[in-house]
Order: sequence, then structure tokens, then C-alpha cells
Amino acid sequence: MSLAGNYDLRDEIKAYWSERAATFDEQPGHEIFSEGERAAWHALFLKHLGRGDGRHAVDLACGTAVISHILDDIGFSVTGIDWAEPMLAKARAKAKNRSRSIRFLMGDAENTMEPDCSADVVTNRHLVWTLVDPEAAFREWRRILKPGGRLLIIDGDFVNPSPLSRLFARLASWSQKLGLSEAAKHHGPGALTETHRSILSRVHFSGGARGEDVAKLLDAAGFIDIRVDYDLKAIHREQRRNFPLFEGLQRATQHRYAISACKPKPLA
Repeated sequence: MSLAGNYDLRDEIKAYWSERAATFDEQPGHEIFSEGERAAWHALFLKHLGRGDGRHAVDLACGTAVISHILDDIGFSVTGIDWAEPMLAKARAKAKNRSRSIRFLMGDAENTMEPDCSADVVTNRHLVWTLVDPEAAFREWRRILKPGGRLLIIDGDFVNPSPLSRLFARLASWSQKLGLSEAAKHHGPGALTETHRSILSRVHFSGGARGEDVAKLLDAAGFIDIRVDYDLKAIHREQRRNFPLFEGLQRATQHRYAISACKPKPLA
């Protein structure tokens, strides 16, 4: 892919997420709809990052700030970065409504413009699958982390469903055709589903962002103590309450994960 092609694709991705902002928080799996789900997210972040105690966290591709609020809840001083202004507008409104002092900036997750060694923690959710150049992005995230700082990625392979996930997808489709259930919202109105498919076909992880493949790239970027955590059952269990039955089961059987990694400290 040419450099010009890369920039064109990034522009398409930015436009896609800008349009998705209008309905993003209406969709299960994006916004948090229960205190049970919020508690499950808290537990995952505490497991990998510990309590914030005022440490600085940078939430990349923060969208409407769902993860930024999780970080704020557990005591981090949070900067949310996103390149879609409609997402940031919703993020700022949400922080105002919850009386949270989260800082929001417009910026590119692959080129943050943040100072070297300025973050104790870097997080993102459902960003890695969209990256045009994940190797460069991972080096950038390592650059802005302090020595000993931690990265936490929440993502999944949305291209290669497991046999069980495919079964639940078929059952969901049959249930909807028979009028027994309605489909949950996924990609927003109209042509956005096709736009999503087109973008997915051209990003680096067009074949699916498998946890082990992401971990290998993190290792190549200089991260250490890389842990791939597939145990998101508590989150999925809470999210299923807001999906039709078979769609909730389909989601719970997808290849989803949290990956934590550490920037090494210099040798003494």
C-alpha cells in the first residue's frame, strides 16, 4: 500500500468514526448500561493496572469516553485523545454531566504529539483492529510511556468467528427472520455497515486481530511482560443482558481479549 493510500484510508476511518458518534452510545458493548457491567470493567482494569492514585493515563481513540471514565473512576488523572470531533463533543458533555475533570484533546492515536515519557498508563479499546501501521503505533505508545509504564489494549478478532460463534450468529439471524427478536444496533444507520466492511478489508489486521499476533508486534516494538488475557466473561455476562439472546451468546464466544504490556526501565 502506498503512503498516499495510507493517508486516504486514515481519512476514511476518521470520517467513519465521526459519523458513528451520533449513535455510538446507544449500542450495547460501547456504552455501559448497568452498574454490574461498570464493576466488571473496573475489575479488569484494576487487575492489569492497579489503582490510579493520581497517575496519568492516556486513553487513545477515546470516542465518547467510556474507558476514560473507567480510568477516572479508579483514580487516574485522564487525558482522552480522539481525532473525531463529534466523538469528543459527546465525551466532553458526558464528563460535564458526571462532574469529571477529564482532559480531552483532538489527536491521532498513531501520532499522539504527547511528550516523551509523559504517561504512566496508555489504554485503548477497539482501536488496534483499525490501525493502518500498528508497528509504528506501538512504538509511539512506547515512546509516550514512562519507563515501567503499562499499556492496556482491549480488542478482538471480528473477522474469524469460532464455530460456536457462527452457530449463534445463524440462530440470531433465524430468530430475527421469524420475528422472535430484533437485531441489536452495530454500525449505525444506512451505508455505515458497508463502510465498516470496506475499511476492515484494507487495514493491517484485515485477516483478524488475533491476540497472539498483536502480542508479537508489541514484543517487536520493545514491550516486555506481555500478557494476553482472554477472561472477559464477567463483562460479557453483564453485556448479554442488553443483547437479544443469541447475539449476546455470539458476542461472548468471539475472540476478545485484554493485552497488558510494560515499557522496560533502563538498566542501572
